[in-house]
Amino acid sequence: MIRCVIVEDEEMARNVLKSLLAQYCPDVMVCAEADDVISGKNMIETFRPDLVFLDIEMPGGSGFKLLTSIENKDFEVVFITAYEQFAIKAIRHDALDYILKPIDPKELVAAVEKVNEAKYKKTLKKQYDNLLKNLDPEQLVVRKISLSTSDKIHLIDVDDIIRCESDNYYTIIFFKDGTSLMVSKTLKDMEQKLEEYDFVRTHKSHLVNMRCIMNFIKDEMMVVMTDGTKVPVSKRKKEKILEVINNL
Repeated sequence: MIRCVIVEDEEMARNVLKSLLAQYCPDVMVCAEADDVISGKNMIETFRPDLVFLDIEMPGGSGFKLLTSIENKDFEVVFITAYEQFAIKAIRHDALDYILKPIDPKELVAAVEKVNEAKYKKTLKKQYDNLLKNLDPEQLVVRKISLSTSDKIHLIDVDDIIRCESDNYYTIIFFKDGTSLMVSKTLKDMEQKLEEYDFVRTHKSHLVNMRCIMNFIKDEMMVVMTDGTKVPVSKRKKEKILEVINNL
């Protein structure tokens, strides 16, 4: 339902518009009327409509003056006037549409359809903005990579990966759900793909997800992962791994 306010100084013109709306645009509800700029502003601020049908020349000033007097214009405007020369000025005031008197029902229906479309887009934007507001900023970052096997291309959430292990010119990827996947990429290739996602090389044959490290066994030179596996740490990588763990 579209809630509208009619601001038009001629009573007959208001009645004609209401009649046409009732006949051709049943989804439009007239919630208030006004016959000059001051009362028009009051009605708009009181009823906060989706749409304002606005005459241009009225007592107390023009429809343009009314629009400029409203600070937060959260409604669509359709100008209705007998004077075609105001068309360009109406467009400059962000009018959604412009209808000449006498009103053609087809033009009125087309204008209301534009309002419906604008209202729908506004609703979608509000929902999207609310979604972004409620999301954790980290969730807004796309954390997926694509990897090819012989039969398909896999889209993998990097947060599901615990570790990667080299197997000559292949790499075995181990996941949190206990499954694994062999891909035709070297561990160096995987390191380049995953380095921006908090993965670190512990050994020439091992790459691990830093978020999945549980502890470091100094005597054994091993890191223990969340799935219980122990991954070797080379002497050359020891300081780097300790630095990573201390910063977690």
